[in-house]
Amino acid sequence: MNDFLPFTKPSIDEATIASVAEVLRSGWITGGPKVQEFERKLSEYFGGRPVRTFNSGTCTMEIALRIAGIGPGDEVITTPVSWVATANVILEVGATPVFADIDPVTRNLDLDKAEAAITPKTRAIIPVFLSGLPVDMDRLHDIARRHHLRVVEDAAQALGSAWEGRRIGSFGDFASFSFQANKNLTTAEGGCLVLNDESEARLAEKYRLQGVTRSGFDGMEVDMLGGKFNMTDISAALGLGQLPQLETLTARRRKLAQHYFTALGADFEKQTGAQLPVRDFQNSNWHMFQIVLPEGVVRAAFMEKMKARNIGCGVHYPPIHLFELYRARGFREGMFPVAESVGRRIVTLPLFPAMTGADVERVCAEAQGVLRE
Repeated sequence: MNDFLPFTKPSIDEATIASVAEVLRSGWITGGPKVQEFERKLSEYFGGRPVRTFNSGTCTMEIALRIAGIGPGDEVITTPVSWVATANVILEVGATPVFADIDPVTRNLDLDKAEAAITPKTRAIIPVFLSGLPVDMDRLHDIARRHHLRVVEDAAQALGSAWEGRRIGSFGDFASFSFQANKNLTTAEGGCLVLNDESEARLAEKYRLQGVTRSGFDGMEVDMLGGKFNMTDISAALGLGQLPQLETLTARRRKLAQHYFTALGADFEKQTGAQLPVRDFQNSNWHMFQIVLPEGVVRAAFMEKMKARNIGCGVHYPPIHLFELYRARGFREGMFPVAESVGRRIVTLPLFPAMTGADVERVCAEAQGVLRE
């Protein structure tokens, strides 16, 4: 039998591993010179915008909301199809999450429905770029300008993605990225926040380290409540090793995604009733390759049969509003029918740079066989 093929696997070369070992031997393993260097390199990558790194791509969104002054009494619009952190951070700052349904084709936030959900209490919108595919950024920021909203891009999956030739994160408002283990660039755990100016960057620094401001050798003041969200030099060394490879790794992901479409064949959707992702090879970084299973196919059964064939699949994501935490806040079935349908049937197939064309063909053949069953 073939070896087990996971749905994702990080690409970490020996030079990067050696750089981490160098940090461990240095004696300085928490946030220090490597973090500062990583932030400088990320800022260059995003066209000179200020960037601050953190220990997760969740606290980055929370801190963006706090910098924007969003709290109790405010509403923030987002999508129901995302990792639950996207909505949880709204609760963390004391604001109210407002969901809008998704587009059935892109599986991202439906911007028409998002605009329709705006009320006098709405202060921000958090779009999610599912699988690395951005929403219509021009339309998004037009809505934000007209309604005086802040935008916190949940670009956790979109490092290396673009919109009409511009890198995601190089323009707009706040942009939050994750470097968690399954992302296109990983620091094991971690993330970064792209900000608008140095005053926001200074606030981000205070929020990530207990609200502390230092001056001189022994001067310290605390004038706001912060947390403990700093990145370590160990993580930053991983990121510094991977960042120069990002374009190459992204190109490889796009090539593998194209291979998926070829191997599945032009009649895959007609023959199986499953839905393929949008064929975007300009804007998306192809963080994941996701299909939506046909109605009547039980996802758990499909995944179990694929695992029996030594192929791992993932679920990204069940609808947030149907978790008990959100049901207790009044959400229920039927409120966002597209999100519920997609969230019930979406499945992530293997896609990572170390895969071969033969791996892709194997996944496609087995998936088609399971669907025929």
